[in-house]
Amino acid sequence: MAGDWPRGYEAQVRSGYCENAIAQRAVRLVAESAGSAPLVGGEAERALVETPSAGQDLVETLAAHLLLHGNGYVRILCDADGRPAELYALRPERVTVEPDASGWPAAWLYRVGDTRERIAASAERGRPGLVHVRGLHPLDDHYGLGSLGAAAGAIAIHNAATKWNKALLDNAARPSGALVYDPGEAGAALSGEQFDRLRAEMDAQFAGAANAGRPMLLDGGLRWEAMSLTPADMDFAAMKDAAAREIALAFGVPPMLLGLPGDNTYANYREANRALWRLAVLPLTGKILSALGQALAAWRPEAALSVDLDRVPALSEDREKLWAQVSGADFLSPEEKRAMLGLETLSHGEFGVAHAPGMN
Repeated sequence: MAGDWPRGYEAQVRSGYCENAIAQRAVRLVAESAGSAPLVGGEAERALVETPSAGQDLVETLAAHLLLHGNGYVRILCDADGRPAELYALRPERVTVEPDASGWPAAWLYRVGDTRERIAASAERGRPGLVHVRGLHPLDDHYGLGSLGAAAGAIAIHNAATKWNKALLDNAARPSGALVYDPGEAGAALSGEQFDRLRAEMDAQFAGAANAGRPMLLDGGLRWEAMSLTPADMDFAAMKDAAAREIALAFGVPPMLLGLPGDNTYANYREANRALWRLAVLPLTGKILSALGQALAAWRPEAALSVDLDRVPALSEDREKLWAQVSGADFLSPEEKRAMLGLETLSHGEFGVAHAPGMN
């Protein structure tokens, strides 16, 4: 349909992520930041999550899947002793939920070409064979909702403006004009058949972005009057920037970090980077790590994973302020100060060995 944009997931990925620089950079910025976040938790759990599987970075891949598709699926591969040995993220468009009579997921079906594999929701001893991480979808009980669909309209506008500008350059950026009928005789006019033929030829040969600025060959009685266009008419930069900001908004990325001009929402780049982590990266990473930790708890009840905020460079100023505030609170005991900072409480007599600055 004219003026529409791709509706299917694969078509949206091709037109959005694969062909649109803004959408790709926004997704990669969030996903790669999530994948680089330092983790804290058990050594075995961190090794499972941080070790690449078949060259795949687990957290980065899951973050991209959640942003684009709204669902992330992680296959848990066990060793001969039945313990988790490897975690691998499956492509979400290949996985479908198989509900039971009550509507709860009983199994997942994983399809690759003509091959189908059924993965039980609970494997032996109630241990999951697959972890499902999903974004909120108010109208679906089994599948999450990604950001790619919401950004599809802005991506279509941005891509169309790019193609239009490219077509103008290919056709020497000639300005548009008007066809003027010169009858030669007073009162003569185009017949209905001539008018319909001319309109059909105009639509077929000279309408659309692919024919922008294309030279015309005119019949007798017609003459071309060129109309010069203003720079604003010929330049789609403003429209592209507006669409690019909408794309960045859909994926939770401050436009300043994508190099978009005219956006002064944040005072500087550092504030925008902090907002990216606080509003996009940390919530998304927390959702992923929480789901993985809950699944691994079937083997290790104490399993828990989280982001080590003290080691995130973008949040260093926030942590410095917190440490200064806690250190200056004289009404708090050293044990209370360590608890507020998320540090383990030391036994009596150990506070002279290692403590935060000012904790005397």
